[in-house]
Amino acid sequence: MAKDNLTAILYGINDIRLEQTPIEEPDHDEVLLQMGCVGICGSDVHYLVNGRIGDFVVSKPMIIGHEAAGVVVKLGKNVKNLKLGDRVAIEPGVSCRTCAFCKTGRYNLCKEMVFCATPPVHGNLRRFYKHAADFCFKLPEHVSLAEGAMLEPLSVGVHACKRADIGISSKVLILGAGPIGLVTMLAAKAMGANKIVITDLTQSKLDVAKKLGADATLLVKNNMTETELVKKIHELFDGEEPDKTIDACGAQSTIRLAILVTKSGGVAVFVGMGAAEVKIPLIHALVREVDIRGVFRYANDYADALELLATGKIDVKPLITHNYKIEDTVEAFETAKSGQGVIKVMIYCN
Repeated sequence: MAKDNLTAILYGINDIRLEQTPIEEPDHDEVLLQMGCVGICGSDVHYLVNGRIGDFVVSKPMIIGHEAAGVVVKLGKNVKNLKLGDRVAIEPGVSCRTCAFCKTGRYNLCKEMVFCATPPVHGNLRRFYKHAADFCFKLPEHVSLAEGAMLEPLSVGVHACKRADIGISSKVLILGAGPIGLVTMLAAKAMGANKIVITDLTQSKLDVAKKLGADATLLVKNNMTETELVKKIHELFDGEEPDKTIDACGAQSTIRLAILVTKSGGVAVFVGMGAAEVKIPLIHALVREVDIRGVFRYANDYADALELLATGKIDVKPLITHNYKIEDTVEAFETAKSGQGVIKVMIYCN
């Protein structure tokens, strides 16, 4: 087997280096993967620029990357679900499988979760990487490795829509047209939402959303008041109110807006992560029985996301705007940081 295991390591703020690391031997229940594609996520950029996200601090060098797909090149002796040469999408969080959260199917809340590129756990932006076989999902021939890597953000969108209970009568408002807002919109559409309105501060992002199937968009301007925004959104729903609002921003203003704008008895789902504490109109939600639900990653959503991709109900290809080789990782991150016309930057590892 090749000895070249070029690896992208985050040493500190704005300090990514490419180095050789040992190729690991898979344990009994793991597979060794020749990595194909790794997407750059907003969280990766956040670690690069700030060195931390909340309590997760990059205190020693960490291999970056978690949105990924690859090809099985070695099997642990207990692996039954995969064979050599299988192309797989990698669900990057491996839970303990035995705690109450895992046993009741909410393994994303497992306290022992080992998640790629969340300090101190190493990620998978390298030529070879080993992973738990039961968290690898075999891709059909017509689904590319790049699309396989896109299953990670898409699974967040699918999870958010499940948390919102989206169905054929749902009138859905999505706050934020970044990558997660867009995949959430695609998932809501595939799950049969009746109408989808999406908001953002940038017109170019809304143009993409419209192309991908948003029924209406709203450009939020800095001088708009909260009351004005609520009114404008209700107008876009033909005078009705959205019964499902999904916030993909995490800003105080959008968290507040989600509560204020959602129909009484509706659901406000929060995906975007911002400040640790924010000021919200909680009584407003309470007296109108607006359910407030959090979203943390995903659980049991990869197979569903793959099904939506494989059957053509969702097309993620338009979201991949930039492609780089692993040798050009530093430049790839500069592009992701710039944000100019960028939705998803994809890195090819081999």
